Amino acid sequence: AMSAALVGYSSSEEEQEEERGSRGDGAQRPPGASAGRPRLPAPADLPGDPDPEEAVSDDSSQHGGRVRGFPHERGNWATHVYLPYIAQEEFLELLELLVSHARTYVPSLAAMEEFHLSLSQCVVLRYHWIEPFVRSLRERLAAFHRFFCVADQVKVYTNQNKTRTFIGLEISAGHFQLLELVSEVDGVLEEFDLPTFYKDPSFHISLAWCVGDLSGRLEGQCLRELQDIVDEFEDSAFLLRVQWEQIRCKSGNKYFSFPLR
Repeated sequence: AMSAALVGYSSSEEEQEEERGSRGDGAQRPPGASAGRPRLPAPADLPGDPDPEEAVSDDSSQHGGRVRGFPHERGNWATHVYLPYIAQEEFLELLELLVSHARTYVPSLAAMEEFHLSLSQCVVLRYHWIEPFVRSLRERLAAFHRFFCVADQVKVYTNQNKTRTFIGLEISAGHFQLLELVSEVDGVLEEFDLPTFYKDPSFHISLAWCVGDLSGRLEGQCLRELQDIVDEFEDSAFLLRVQWEQIRCKSGNKYFSFPLR
C-alpha cells in the first residue's frame, strides 16, 4: 500500500472556527476572548483536524518512547501553512463525479468542503509566537511570484498512522516552485524549533476522505477508473491548471494571507 506521508488538514473555514478549543486539538481562544458564548457541539474528529499524535514531533527518548500528541495546554495554537484552492463550479462537478464513483468502492467517502495544497505539517505554536512567526513568513515569502501548477493525477493517501484515507489530485507540473516555497516555510519552522515538511513530499489537493485505512479498496481498478473520469472530463486540462495567488497561514481561528507577486 502506498503510504505517501500526508499533510495536516485544515478544516472548513466557516464552521466551528471560533471555538476549536472544545475539540482538544490544542487550539484555544486568544486570552480575553468571550468565554460566555455557548459552544457548538463539534464532532470529535473532523476530517480537517490533524491527528493529535502526528501533529507535533517530540523527542520520545525523553519520556520512555511515548510520543506525546498536542499538549492540552491553554495557549497552544494548531498552525498550518498552505495554498488555498478556490473551487469553480466545473471543479465541483468533477468532484461530484469522482466521489460518487469512488463510493461504489467505499460508501463512507465524504467530499472535502474546502480545498488546499499544504506547505507545512500541522504544528503547534504558543500564542505569543504567532506574531513573530507570521512576520518571519511574510519576510521570507515576499519575493515569490505567482505560478501555475497542474493537479491532474488521482492518487490515494493515508495519514501517518493509517486512521484516515484520502483521495487527492497530485501535482504533475509545478513541483519545483512548490519545493522552493516549502524550503522557505521550513526555514521559518526551524527558527521556532518546529517539525519541517516531509522530505520528498507528494503535493496534492485532497478531494475526499474516509475513516480507516481503505486504500486497498481504492487503489488499482478504482483508481484507474477515477483517472479516466478526470482525463475525459470536459476541459479538464484547463480546469486543473491552477494559478496560485496567495499563501495562507491558519493559526487556531486566525488567518493570515501572503499575496504572491
